[in-house]
Amino acid sequence: MEKTIRLSPTLGAKPPVNAVVLFDGKNFDQWEPAKKMPGVQKIQWLLENGAMEVKPRTGSIITKKKFGDVKLHLEFRTPFMPDARGQGRGNSGVYLQGRYEVQILDSYGLQGKDNECGGIYKVGKPLVNMCAPPTQWQTYDITFRAPRFKDNGEKIQGALLRVLHNGVLIQDEAEAKGPTTAAPDNTETGPGGIYLQDHGNPVQYRNIWLVELPPANP
Repeated sequence: MEKTIRLSPTLGAKPPVNAVVLFDGKNFDQWEPAKKMPGVQKIQWLLENGAMEVKPRTGSIITKKKFGDVKLHLEFRTPFMPDARGQGRGNSGVYLQGRYEVQILDSYGLQGKDNECGGIYKVGKPLVNMCAPPTQWQTYDITFRAPRFKDNGEKIQGALLRVLHNGVLIQDEAEAKGPTTAAPDNTETGPGGIYLQDHGNPVQYRNIWLVELPPANP
């Protein structure tokens, strides 16, 4: 029997002319440590072969620029960790505005829960588990709409996330009514950076870019 490898149709997607390129494989110029740690003044993650790799326990990173509504493309690869289980297996995450996490985890062949790959962490499970095997490059294409507020500060709509995982819709305008668990920023007003999590596993990222979207009415 022949082995068939399904590749994401958006793998290697080129940024459009109006995109903000956050990582092109060359440097960390668009990023900074999310939290200054003692003795650490710059990003400690690894940079090789056009990808960045989490150096475990050196801290998460965040974009220097802050954003509102965006359409984000990123590619990631989880490591092969056959002896690890649950949340210790290829764990990382991308937080929109540093507040709303789309989980990254080696969930290949699992049920597809809200704390597994493609889940809005502890908010909503993916419509289908599209996680590829570890060591295979995968894609997220995320359309994010920030919460909406009245002039008096009353929130009238939570954050909305539409997520394609490896080209398949897994979150369809899922609403996060507040920042997800362990979000570094628990406020909800104003723009925020794109935050990549160090959860102690050497997850890799590449080809990260976004297009800023005009505000839309709720």
